[in-house]
Amino acid sequence: MSDQTQYNEDNIRSLDWKEHIRMRPGMYIGKLGDGSSPDDGIYILLKEVLDNCIDEFVMGAGKTIEVTIKDKTVSVRDYGRGIPLGKVIDVVSKMNTGGKYDSLAFKKSVGLNGVGTKAVNALSNYFRVESVRDEKQKAAEFSGGNLVLDEEIIDTTKRKGTKVTFIPDELIFKNYKFRMEYVVKMLKNYCYLNNGLTILFNGEKYFSENGLKDLLEETINVEDLEYPIIHLKEGDIEIALTHSKTQYSEEYHSFVNGQNTTQGGTHLAAYREALVKTIREFYNKPFEASDVRKSIVTAISIKVMEPVFESQTKTKLGSTEIGSEPGMPSVRTFVNDFVKNKLDNYLHKNPETADALLRKIMQAERERKELSGIRKLAKDRAKKANLHNKKLRDCRAHLTDTKNPRNLESTLFITEGDSASGSITKSRDVNTQAVFSLRGKPLNSYGMSKKIVYENEEFNLLQAALDIEDDMENLRYNNIVIATDADVDGMHIRLLLITFFLQFFPELIKEGHLYILQTPLFRVRNKKETIYCYSEEERKDAIEKLKPKPEITRFKGLGEISPDEFKNFIGDTIRLDPIMMDKNTSIEQLLSFYMGKNTPDRQDFIINNLKVELDTMEAN
Repeated sequence: MSDQTQYNEDNIRSLDWKEHIRMRPGMYIGKLGDGSSPDDGIYILLKEVLDNCIDEFVMGAGKTIEVTIKDKTVSVRDYGRGIPLGKVIDVVSKMNTGGKYDSLAFKKSVGLNGVGTKAVNALSNYFRVESVRDEKQKAAEFSGGNLVLDEEIIDTTKRKGTKVTFIPDELIFKNYKFRMEYVVKMLKNYCYLNNGLTILFNGEKYFSENGLKDLLEETINVEDLEYPIIHLKEGDIEIALTHSKTQYSEEYHSFVNGQNTTQGGTHLAAYREALVKTIREFYNKPFEASDVRKSIVTAISIKVMEPVFESQTKTKLGSTEIGSEPGMPSVRTFVNDFVKNKLDNYLHKNPETADALLRKIMQAERERKELSGIRKLAKDRAKKANLHNKKLRDCRAHLTDTKNPRNLESTLFITEGDSASGSITKSRDVNTQAVFSLRGKPLNSYGMSKKIVYENEEFNLLQAALDIEDDMENLRYNNIVIATDADVDGMHIRLLLITFFLQFFPELIKEGHLYILQTPLFRVRNKKETIYCYSEEERKDAIEKLKPKPEITRFKGLGEISPDEFKNFIGDTIRLDPIMMDKNTSIEQLLSFYMGKNTPDRQDFIINNLKVELDTMEAN
């Protein structure tokens, strides 16, 4: 019998808990990443530790959580009840061990399967847990899930609670760094969803008085509100909603038991349906659902017993019932009844808001009718293009495929010209990476209406590729990466694409989906080693390392980089710069300054920020 067909006891191997987590980390924390995306693994590790602190707060134990991140070391301290001292090691290192299997103690907990902290432990090269109870402390330290220090129980004057300190393992998370903007957003969400909770992060204090109302005020500029934010809350459900004056598409923030369900689920589907139904009944008009929801900016939070999520990272709710006890309503009925009663009452009591909402819906209806003819033509053109056009080279995994373990890795590269798109296409991972090729510079869409998206073939095909014409629910790629040359023309194309997304799909940026691809400026090599350098500093370091006389190549454009080399820049070591928005800047102000008519202000800004890179010029 050949080696290929042998199958006996020797082929069967049992992995212990930490080996399995380290070998298949994606099963536990989604994608790995390097910290450039808000759903990268290092933030999931932080979230898993925080979820335990939040569960303590929900149980009425400890109102403050302290978080510090210094370089790559993360520390999270709560003032809850503390892990029972005899179980400190088991709770962080034995699968299916935890306090949340007792449904009475944690009825509406986020972390129900006892995996979270174990995953953090296994995926950290340093992990320390300390628990204080009854003026005694127990601590233990691990590396890669292996116990390296088991401290004796000692007397202490510290306040009760639990402290976890960890450093994500660089063997697993390559070249990672924590981006504080993502951490702050996560911590603020915890505060919005837990009234009375204070989080101290690197000395800054976060606290929310008004829950989801505060979240929307953080999300939408006050000048952009069509009417004051409607904020409704009762028991296990809370909503906040308004419409934007300038935004075209729908924007939703959804939460279950304090978990940000970025991919929605049964509660969000029920909410979208309930909004339309309630508003139709209030005005007694058969509005189109898309007209009611156009430009909406809204948030919903619900609590359910023993929630079922569609993945370990809990980004989509799968539960159809609020709880397993007899007589409990479905999620759909629960959400629908709340919206029907509370929103209807609110609109009756606030006629000015009701009038403003009606005007907004009527405006959306007029715009839809004006666009209907050109939209049909554009859709027909897009269908033909899908058959014949070679702009989009698709991949196999898409963000909407929640059953696909690699759906969060789905990426669309937007490239310029045939040579650059050719290099990426030949070197990409066909499972998760798609390529959309631009023909020259796109149109400056600043100040234009949605009509231009349908009239401009390139924009229409890009919109169709992303599948975001009406809302974000069907977004096909988690990461949208602008891949252009790092020269003046490439920078201009970046600006034009960012303008397009800001003008028509700003929530793509708000939700952290848009990036710039970093590609190396230099290749420094000798006969033994090749180093790709992304900055002058890296070039100097590489020359020093490979001296005496390494060969130095300056890359002038993406098309010059061969496919064999390009795969080094879009694989495990890909470097992405996220496009982020400052909440204090309105989109209108931003676009008018950078993309409007040339103004003295912009000329002054350019002159004051000119920077001559002498080293780069010398290198050329």
